[in-house]
Amino acid sequence: MLTPTATTEQGKQPFMAGADPHLYNDDLAPTTPANRTWGTYNYIALWFSMSMEVTTYMLASSLIAGGMNWKQAILTILLGNLIVLIPMLLNAHAGTKYGIPFPVFVRASFGTLGANLPAMLRALVACGWFGIQSWLGGQAIAAMLAVLWPATAHLPAVLWASFLGFWLLNMFVVWRGVESIRFLQSFSAPFMLVMSLTLLFWMLHKAGGVGPMLSAPSRFHTTSSFLHFFFPSLTAKVGYRATLSLNIPDFTRYAKSQDSQIVGQAFGLPVAMTLYSFIGIACTSASETIFGEPVWSPITLLGRFHQPLAALLALVALLVATLNVNIGANVVSPSNDFSNLAPRLISFRTGGLITGFLGLAMMPWKLMSTFGTYIFGWLIGYSGLLGPVAGIMVVDYFVIRGTRLDAASLYRRGGLYEYSRGINPRAIVALVAGVFVALIGLAVPPLRFLYDYAWFVGFFVAGLIYYVLMLRYTPETAHS
Repeated sequence: MLTPTATTEQGKQPFMAGADPHLYNDDLAPTTPANRTWGTYNYIALWFSMSMEVTTYMLASSLIAGGMNWKQAILTILLGNLIVLIPMLLNAHAGTKYGIPFPVFVRASFGTLGANLPAMLRALVACGWFGIQSWLGGQAIAAMLAVLWPATAHLPAVLWASFLGFWLLNMFVVWRGVESIRFLQSFSAPFMLVMSLTLLFWMLHKAGGVGPMLSAPSRFHTTSSFLHFFFPSLTAKVGYRATLSLNIPDFTRYAKSQDSQIVGQAFGLPVAMTLYSFIGIACTSASETIFGEPVWSPITLLGRFHQPLAALLALVALLVATLNVNIGANVVSPSNDFSNLAPRLISFRTGGLITGFLGLAMMPWKLMSTFGTYIFGWLIGYSGLLGPVAGIMVVDYFVIRGTRLDAASLYRRGGLYEYSRGINPRAIVALVAGVFVALIGLAVPPLRFLYDYAWFVGFFVAGLIYYVLMLRYTPETAHS
């Protein structure tokens, strides 16, 4: 076992004898009992705060814009949340049991060095989300400025200045450290709930009641045409939370108990996402009644208020929500992942700065250009990369190892998870195969259906291949 030799002033995990400095720093170390402060409420609050943000609204509203009625959209959202909750809870178990973050946990299946591959896949997706959230925040600022000062409308310089200004605000919070997340969450969730309900009731008033508000009919006239849109949308919904289904140990490592995180997540995730999605669905459905077309972006919708007071309140709500989710969901994981590459050189703070700059480089303005690009390009595309990782992690931890890990060896070279020079080739083969099958439909039109189910295809193909390849590599062999 790794044994502590010293204690830091801030109560962080001490340096542990036997740990390879290339695999260990205070941010990656197992949490101590003193760090286990998150109860059921904290996980419910986490999901409510991370659900009440613009991209959740836009995911739901895009279903209306794509042709669904409100009932079909709610069913799709709820089903997607219940599906993604399964890998979420499965991967969360190790974080709570061993106090380890995602990039350390994934060393068990990919090897102490091989873990950098799935960690970087997850990190790059998070960088893309960071850029998207920053772009949306900048759009919100520009839209509200246009309401307050109409002369600024349609000026590209204002939009880009707003985007870069909001990006810099995110960087400032990252520099302040991870504790800023809990501070933001303490007030952002209830504030966003109040503001979202205000928008909902305003649209209700403009539409003339609940009936007209939800009267937009489905534009699918056959079951076949509906299913053609439904299944890719369901995959996109699962893909929306596929990122956090991998790095959820980054949060559950602070749980007081397994029950705390399981109950908190089982309630918080589906309830928060479905409730807040309903607001996006209802407002978009109402916009079709009010304006004659579905307005899928809340920023565009708010821009039609032309009421300065409402604009200012909406601006504050959007900025708080976007800042909160950007730091909580899109900085914690990639910062740990980049730190995992070189623990001695890259701290959590440095990893967060890397995340911010890569988020700019991924050109989020293109990823959010239309609802079709958002769903069928971004969400489904990266789900084909992360689904295989989830499949391998779940099979390795629950099927191959029966939830038993040697936490000390996760921080050592030449130990139980060394495999072949720090890389488990079986996991790499399974990952490549899963990604290939999931994404092949992009290049081969007759196999497009595989891409439409990208997360599911990647999860099961990679998980099955990994299991078969590991049949002769039993836990006893791995632990010898």
